Amino acid sequence: MQKKSNGNPPQVASSDRLGSMPVGRLLFTMAAPMIVSMIIQAFYNIIDSIYVSQISENALTAVSLVFPLQTLMIAVCTGLGVGMNASLSRSLGEGDAPRANRIALNALFLILISVVVFTLVGLLGARAFLSTQTDIDEIVDGGTTYLTICMGLCVFLFFEITFERLLQATGRTLDTMISQGVGAILNIIFDPILIFGRYGFPEMGIAGAAVATVFGQAVACVLAIVFHQAKNKEIRLKFRGFRPSWELCRVVLAIGVPSILMQAIGSVMCFGMNQILLSFVSTAAAVFGVYFKLQSMVFMPVFGLNNGMVPIIAYNYGARRKDRMLKTIRLSAVTAVVMMLAGLAVMQAAPETMLRLFNADDNMLDIGVPALQTLSISFLFAGFGIVISSVFQALGNGVYSLIISFVRQVIVLLPAAYLLSLSGRVELVWWAFPIAEVASVVCCLVFLARVNRRILKPMDEAQRR
Repeated sequence: MQKKSNGNPPQVASSDRLGSMPVGRLLFTMAAPMIVSMIIQAFYNIIDSIYVSQISENALTAVSLVFPLQTLMIAVCTGLGVGMNASLSRSLGEGDAPRANRIALNALFLILISVVVFTLVGLLGARAFLSTQTDIDEIVDGGTTYLTICMGLCVFLFFEITFERLLQATGRTLDTMISQGVGAILNIIFDPILIFGRYGFPEMGIAGAAVATVFGQAVACVLAIVFHQAKNKEIRLKFRGFRPSWELCRVVLAIGVPSILMQAIGSVMCFGMNQILLSFVSTAAAVFGVYFKLQSMVFMPVFGLNNGMVPIIAYNYGARRKDRMLKTIRLSAVTAVVMMLAGLAVMQAAPETMLRLFNADDNMLDIGVPALQTLSISFLFAGFGIVISSVFQALGNGVYSLIISFVRQVIVLLPAAYLLSLSGRVELVWWAFPIAEVASVVCCLVFLARVNRRILKPMDEAQRR
């Protein structure tokens, strides 16, 4: 392996393409498999809720109410993955593979601690969490069953995402697409089988949806580990003699914690919105849950784009290649905006058709149609904000992303939703989302100017010297 040179990307096996392949082709190569896998993930989330809605509206509401705690679990897992991924890619860009390996081991240590915590929360605290939101027994019982299974066996989700991030850090996004895709397809296949008791399997109801989800995660986890061990030669995990390093844990956490908190804020937002909507009628909370499933078909591909973008920016930041960084940012932002506009057009044109997929009755349609049309207006602004927030994480400024998320979801969205709810008209509450996205874009532009002044311009000066 070559040591870091002035201005030229190091030769780090297959990860060298992060610093040498034309940016457009590289971003497509990196992001396309992730976009496909994210679409599959979003699709199976929708299918899951469609089948649950056939049990009853209360079952659908139960799955919607557990979403904040599930989001918190995924926030910790993916946040640590972001911290590990950005740190690894930067070390590889600097030509320091041994440090990259040590970062991976310490990130796995942090993941293991998280698994223990969330397993205990799922086994011991699921019913208490549901009981704080509603006193309807069917919703509490169904939500407790679903959450206990998903969180009690969260080890598969955590290690699936971790090893997929290790593959992404070295540009092997096709392998992550395969592992995620296989897991999602198995979930889709087994959902109706386990929920309704087909082909000799017992009828498990909402528990069947949870078991199908965990089964898909377990298979994806095994595949991700196998792909990593077989193909990821740049990062070799050797646990013999391992001792946690606070310095390297801090490196991962410095980037990962803002990402965790940013997504955890989303969990707080969902919980708060559910409380506001439940003050009208439980159907409004069900509509909100349906919206989150549907909007994932738009947002998840953008997140897939980001997963392909972050290693490119982090690698070229380590290699001091500003030109490649800027090309990647511009192309990613434009692509994200186009994706969001396509999603906006679909949701504006066919809200009733989408709601009927979830067995919506007339009452749900009355609430849901204006909800989807209003909520989707936020897509106009969201794509740009998502990409720029990920850029801050890739450059080691995850705190900017945290501030943006906090402003959007806590400072603006929840207070706006509460104030609008005082009108007594649930259709006005949904306008809090477009308002919050406008505030997010303003914050992004302010911090982007600061990053340009403090990070990008000094890179030009360093090259001239």
